[in-house]
Amino acid sequence: MRRRFRWDKKYLYWGITAFLVIAAAVVFYMLLQHLPDLRNAWNKGMTIVAPFVWGLVIAYLLLPLTRALEKLLSSRKMKKALVKGKFARIAAIVVSEIVLLIILTAFVLLILPQLYSSIETIVVNSPEYYAKMSDWIELKLEDHPEMEQYVAQALESLSNQLLDLVKNRLLPSMGNVITSVTTGVYAAFRGVYNLIVGIIVSIYVLSNREIAKAGFRKVLYSIFTIETAEKIRTGLIFTDKTFMGFLSGKLLDSAIIGLICYIVCLILKMPYTLLVSVIIGITNIIPFFGPLIGAIPSAFIILLVDPLKCLIFVIFILILQQIDGNILGPKILGSTVGINGFWIMFAIIMGGGLFGFAGMILGVPVFVVIYSAVTTLIDKKLRRDDLPQDFETYSRLDYIDPATREVHLKKSGD
Repeated sequence: MRRRFRWDKKYLYWGITAFLVIAAAVVFYMLLQHLPDLRNAWNKGMTIVAPFVWGLVIAYLLLPLTRALEKLLSSRKMKKALVKGKFARIAAIVVSEIVLLIILTAFVLLILPQLYSSIETIVVNSPEYYAKMSDWIELKLEDHPEMEQYVAQALESLSNQLLDLVKNRLLPSMGNVITSVTTGVYAAFRGVYNLIVGIIVSIYVLSNREIAKAGFRKVLYSIFTIETAEKIRTGLIFTDKTFMGFLSGKLLDSAIIGLICYIVCLILKMPYTLLVSVIIGITNIIPFFGPLIGAIPSAFIILLVDPLKCLIFVIFILILQQIDGNILGPKILGSTVGINGFWIMFAIIMGGGLFGFAGMILGVPVFVVIYSAVTTLIDKKLRRDDLPQDFETYSRLDYIDPATREVHLKKSGD
C-alpha cells in the first residue's frame, strides 16, 4: 500500500529559501561578469542626472544665505517698502545666486589664470632657484662639509621630484583647465551646462522648499510607522544641522584665513602671494591636518626664492593657525564637531583614504553623524537594562553585580 505524502509548510519554506539563495548567487555571478557594463551604465546615468545633483548641492549651500536674506527682507521695516511679501523670497534667491556667480566668475577669470602664471613661473625659474638655494646652503654649512653634502643631495632629490610633479602633472592639468575654459571644449561646455541647469534647479528648489519638504514627509509617513518615521526625521534634522554647520563654518573660516594670509603676505612682500594664499585657504578646509598640508608646499615655494622670507612665513603661519585654532575657528564653528581630536584624525585619515580630498573634508561631519547614532543606540540599550550612561561612572567602575545590577565603583585611592 502506497504511503501518502504529507505536505508540511516547512518544506515550502526551505524550498523557497534554497531557491532565493541560488537565485541570489546567480545574480551576483552575473553582476561580476558584467561589472564593466554596469560601471559604464552607472557613469552614463550619473552624467544624465549630474545637473540635478549640482542643483541640489547649490541649493543646499545657498540655503543659509537665502534664509538670512529672506528674514532681513521680511522684517517690519522692509515690509513697509515692499508691496508683496513674496517679493522677499524672490529677492533673497536672486541675490544668493548672484553671489554664487560672482564667486565663480572671480575664480575662473581672476584667480585661476594667476595661479597658472605662478606655477609656470616656478617651473621656468626652477634652475635659478636651485642654484640660489645651493649657494645659500654652501655659505651656511661651509664649516660642516658632511652635513652640507647630505642637505644638498636631499634638496636636489626634492627639487627633481617637485619639478617632475609640476611639469609633468600639475602644469599640464592646469593647462587643460585653462584651455577648456577659453576654447570651449566638451568638458567645459558640459560643466557650463551642468552649472546653468543646476542654478535653475536650485532656484526651483529654494523657492518651493516647503512643498518639497511636505512631499518628503508625506512619503516618509506613508512608508514607515510613525515611530520609525519620527526617528528618521530626527536623524535627518541632526545630519543637516551637522553638515550645514560644519561646511558653512569651515568655508567661512577658510575664506577669512586665506584673505588674512593674502593681506599679510602682500605687506611682507612675499613671492607668489596669491598662489600661497589660495593653498593656505583651501587646505584649511581640512580639519586637523589642513594647516600642515598647506604650510609645507607654501613654505617650500617661498624657500626657492628667499630662505629668510620662508622663515618669516613659517612663523606667520604658526601664529595664524594659533589664532584660527583658538579664536576664529571656535567662534565660527562653535560645538558643531563635538568629538575629540583622536576621532577627528581617524575620520580624516579614513575619509581621505577612501574618497581623496573630498573625503578629508566630509569625513568629519559624516563620522559625527555615525558617532552620534552609535552613541544613541548604546545609551538606549544601557537605559533599557537600567545601567548608567555617563562616562564618569564607567571611568570609576569596579564591577556590576549580574544578579542585582548594582554598580560598584572603585575607591578614590585605587
